[in-house]
Amino acid sequence: MSFFDVSLDDERTQLEALVEDYRTAMEANLGGLTDEQARRRLVPSATTLLGLLKHVTWMQRVWFEECVRGADRRELGLARSPEESFRLTDEDTIASVTAAHRAACATARAVVAELPLDTVVTGHRAGPRTLRWVWLQVLRELAHHCGHADILREQVMSG
Repeated sequence: MSFFDVSLDDERTQLEALVEDYRTAMEANLGGLTDEQARRRLVPSATTLLGLLKHVTWMQRVWFEECVRGADRRELGLARSPEESFRLTDEDTIASVTAAHRAACATARAVVAELPLDTVVTGHRAGPRTLRWVWLQVLRELAHHCGHADILREQVMSG
């Protein structure tokens, strides 16, 4: 369901639809590309299209599995920092990173399925947050990185 198809009366449905739209857009930026194109570095930083999807996968696991569910980041096998989460290994492909992203999204949906937006979660390193805050933070990060991905894809396709 797209954000434009939801009722304006239900805040939760709106948040979920917006996040889903951005999740889909992140994956769509890899559509039709080769692994080489998806790994291509076009800016001085380590940011690549494939690295962006790997990062937003990590980011969602941090917010939903660590912050909301309360799991330990080390036990989850997650990178220690945002910068590390962009790094690609030789095993990372469009297929493998997309599969990991989809699995993280499915886990996130399950973790929050029965929780009201006003639920206070305590897994955040800086202290308690409401689930609403987590949804808005994830939405902000996805929107931010979708903009990066749009520009990188344009560069890949024109070069």
